[in-house]
Amino acid sequence: MAPQCRRLDGKSALITGASRGIGRAVAVRFAEEGAAVAINYAGSEAAAQETLALARAASRAGGYVADRHRIVKADVSNPAAIRGMFEQVLDAWKRLDILVNNAGIQAPSDSHTTPLAEYRHILDVNLTGSLLCAQAAIGHFLSRPGGGVILNCSSVHEIIPKPTYIAYSVSKGGMGNLTRTLALEYADRGIRVNGVGPGATLTDMNNAWAKDPQARRNVESHIPMKRAATPEEIAGVFAFLASDDASYVTGQTLYACGGITLYADFTQNWAS
Repeated sequence: MAPQCRRLDGKSALITGASRGIGRAVAVRFAEEGAAVAINYAGSEAAAQETLALARAASRAGGYVADRHRIVKADVSNPAAIRGMFEQVLDAWKRLDILVNNAGIQAPSDSHTTPLAEYRHILDVNLTGSLLCAQAAIGHFLSRPGGGVILNCSSVHEIIPKPTYIAYSVSKGGMGNLTRTLALEYADRGIRVNGVGPGATLTDMNNAWAKDPQARRNVESHIPMKRAATPEEIAGVFAFLASDDASYVTGQTLYACGGITLYADFTQNWAS
């Protein structure tokens, strides 16, 4: 069922890493609320096409035209691919209103043995790619009236360390300062920049525990709300921040984490 809100009617949004998980849910939610969505992917075209079909169905359910949605392939760790992606989207739409930097990867290893090539690749995708996409979006926003919105998909690990995931942790910490720096620099030119920091979410990236009942119970035992999020719950936060309901919000990371950032171990007052 489409949400009652129609806050993104007539807007156009580019969502990186939108072939699955949170990115897919954001694309569908934005389509439900009236936006045209460009679904970026780097791997499976079939998965991107599935997201496209879901976005089109969501648009029709909400009474919107569904034929403006599109898929666009680009590896956001590649500057030339990013330039090509923006050229393709702007050639088709002429205008972009919202960028969602969602593409992200992670890999576990002990911090003292993390291969440099792996570390650099994760930062290239998660952080440098987000900067390069933001630069392209801001250049476009400044070229015409009306400003624009950039939303960065961060993580609770923007502020909570994640041992054995040093590159991922560093990338999300950097994303917090990327969000704040861009927000401050361009606030007076109608450009809002915010982040969303999901906690444990039921996406295929987390299938190792999400599909294992015992492992899932262990994960959820550390969450004050005692459950993981659905991608659709996270997408609702993105939709709010993309809309004029958040017109006076910039430079913030909104943690949608079920309370993980509240230090769950202090639910019991063991320290006093």
